[in-house]
Amino acid sequence: MLPTTASQNGSLSARDAARHTAGAKRYKYLRRLLHFKAMDFEFAMWQMLYLFTSPQRVYRNFHYRKQTKDQWARDDPAFLVLLSVWLCVSTLGFGLVLDMGFVETLKLLLWVVFIDCIGVGLLISTLMWFVTNKYLLKQPSKDFDVEWGYAFDVHLNAFYPLLVILHFLQLFFINHIVMIKSDWFLGYFVGNSLWLIAIGYYLYITFLGYNALPHLKNTVVLLYPFALLGVLYILSLSLGWNFTKGLCWFYKYRVQ
Repeated sequence: MLPTTASQNGSLSARDAARHTAGAKRYKYLRRLLHFKAMDFEFAMWQMLYLFTSPQRVYRNFHYRKQTKDQWARDDPAFLVLLSVWLCVSTLGFGLVLDMGFVETLKLLLWVVFIDCIGVGLLISTLMWFVTNKYLLKQPSKDFDVEWGYAFDVHLNAFYPLLVILHFLQLFFINHIVMIKSDWFLGYFVGNSLWLIAIGYYLYITFLGYNALPHLKNTVVLLYPFALLGVLYILSLSLGWNFTKGLCWFYKYRVQ
C-alpha cells in the first residue's frame, strides 16, 4: 500500500484521516459524475467484457485499487454510467417488444431505473454490507471491514450480466424464434434457462466479490443459493412455469 503521512504516535494525520472517510470518498465519486471527460469509459467497457468471460480479473483490479488508492470501492463512476445506458436502451427495447406506447414505456423506464436498479440495488448492497460485517469478518475491526461502496460495486458487477441476458438477449426470443411467452415446453425451457444462467452469474460474481476480500471468512456460504436455484429450475420445467411470461405480465401491469 502507498505510504501515508502519520503523526508521531503512528496514526494518520487529521488531513489524511478526513481524506479517507466514507463521506469524502462519496463526495469525490459524486463530483466525478459531472465530469464525463474525467471518466475512463474504455476501462469500464473492459470490465463489462471480463465480467462475462473472466470476472476474477475484474476483482484483481479491485485489489490493485486498494493498494494504490487505499479503497476497495470504485472511485470512477464510468461503470455506473454505462450500466445506466444499458438499462435505458434495453428497457426501451422491452417497451417496443411488448407494444407499449410512449407514456407506458416512459413509466416502465422510471420503474426499472429507480425501483428495480437503484432501489433494489441499495437494499441488497446494504443487506450484504451488514451480513458480511456482522458474520463473515475474521477479526471485527474498523481497519478491516467491508466498505458499503464496495458492496454496491459487487452488486453492480453481478447485476450487469443479469441485465444483458434478461433485458437484452431475451428480447430476441420473446416474440420471435421460440416464443418464450407461449406455453410450449421449448418456449419456457429456453426462457427459464436464460433465467438460470442470469441468476447463476449474479450469485457467482457476488461470491467472487466477497471472496476477494482477505479479511472475510466462510464466503463459500454465498454459493449455497445455487442449490435452491437448481431445484427451482427443475421444478419450473416440471410444472410448466414460464418466468419470462410472468415478467412481461408484471411489466405491463405496473405501467397501467
